[in-house]
Amino acid sequence: MKYTLLSLLVFITSFSFAQTDAKLTAKLHDAIKGFNGQAGIYVQNLKTGKTAAINADTLFPTASMIKVSIQCGLMDKIEKGEMQYNQKLLYRDSLLYKGEDILGSFKDKDTIEVSKVALLMITMSDNTASLWLQKLVGSDYINRWLDSAGFKVMRDNSRATGREAMHERYGWGVTTPYEMCRLFTMIHDGKAVSPAASERMVRNMGRIFWDNYALSQIPPYIHTISKQGALNESKSETVLVNAPHGDYVFSIITNHNKDQRWTQDNEAEVLIRKVSALLYNYFEPGNTWKPAEGMDKFMKDE
Repeated sequence: MKYTLLSLLVFITSFSFAQTDAKLTAKLHDAIKGFNGQAGIYVQNLKTGKTAAINADTLFPTASMIKVSIQCGLMDKIEKGEMQYNQKLLYRDSLLYKGEDILGSFKDKDTIEVSKVALLMITMSDNTASLWLQKLVGSDYINRWLDSAGFKVMRDNSRATGREAMHERYGWGVTTPYEMCRLFTMIHDGKAVSPAASERMVRNMGRIFWDNYALSQIPPYIHTISKQGALNESKSETVLVNAPHGDYVFSIITNHNKDQRWTQDNEAEVLIRKVSALLYNYFEPGNTWKPAEGMDKFMKDE
């Protein structure tokens, strides 16, 4: 059967529209209505392929979500034999990033395995651990891996060649909600670095300490992988959910937020919880679970 160019374009366009979940998109627009800042959302039902998007291709700061990219660069070096997951590292005081990090409490010349530093970077979002691994792997190496994996805009801006202007504008990293979801989906599908490296990353990303935002609205018995990012003006989270009726992935990133308080009722954090609850109940319409009464007092991680 022959197709004209016009008929082929009509087919492709119709397919694209068919993949958009208009009902969910409308619900998400309602959810962000009145938000005092910029919000971007991308959602994909990995079983049906249907998507919902709001500013999904807009550039946003990653904040700590860039640590997933650092993890990928690390795994790539390990896969190539340039590093080992269980190799011992020598901690030096010069590596300290001032804050409340666990690794930053180490004494000069203490030793620790790469595996534990990687776990601290992802699970606790430990900045000292993250910057150490970024230095060992190399920001340019991480960006070359992202480029080779087909990421157009997601990049590590810190200590990276030619990224000074982007670092000034977006901070540590830059991405879009769509590309964050694509990275998580690659890891979930065993296509980030290698099947074995992806499996290791899934295990790390399923042990998140910071579960008081999106994860708080998903039943604790449902497996997820996630990463959070937070700056004064930006609060964000990307989550892949192994839901009973089919896996789905979503990223909600905010920027230029008016409410810059570091509190549980920060407007962006409330929005992230609202969107997460909306999505879980949308994809699991028979869900009867909700956070236990009095749970708030066990969610004070700030």
